[in-house]
Amino acid sequence: MSQINTQVKPFNATAYHNGKFVPVSDADLKGKWSVFFFYPADFTFVCPTELGDLADNYEEFKKLGVEIYSVSTDTHFTHKAWHDTSETIKKIQYPMIGDPTGAISRNFDVMIEADGLADRGTFVIDPEGKIQLVEITAGGIGRDASELLRKIKAAQYVAAHPGEVCPAKWKEGEKTLAPSLDLVGKI
Repeated sequence: MSQINTQVKPFNATAYHNGKFVPVSDADLKGKWSVFFFYPADFTFVCPTELGDLADNYEEFKKLGVEIYSVSTDTHFTHKAWHDTSETIKKIQYPMIGDPTGAISRNFDVMIEADGLADRGTFVIDPEGKIQLVEITAGGIGRDASELLRKIKAAQYVAAHPGEVCPAKWKEGEKTLAPSLDLVGKI
């Protein structure tokens, strides 16, 4: 079953954020755009490259009014230890949610049950708490923050301009489409 336009399921968790342990719940997502960025585990190989890329682009996400939440099945304590010991992870200023029970990973259908780890899942959530984008990749395939930013801009544009859609490779400021019978077979 598709998760697109479904409401984020209720959750409560603890995140490591800016030197503190903070509570995070589904209520924190309301009223703003959010990204839930699942990854398998701290202290690994592809994961820090992805999280570092998000950290390097975090200001761009903030300019769009987007909060990033990274999530793994590690604890918030492990997130702090990783943050304290890795130069790449030290750059992170967004909340790093601990999901040691796997409840959040299961809510988003990214739990690899046999391993107790999350798949590489990216979810863009609108201000009403509904999922607008789902991307899940195999463990060895890292994601790109600039492509995620492009997709968020498209999602925000479509949300603000009912009746318009963004074609492939659309970038901010480029022409959109207004689906109609006149376009059928002409694109």
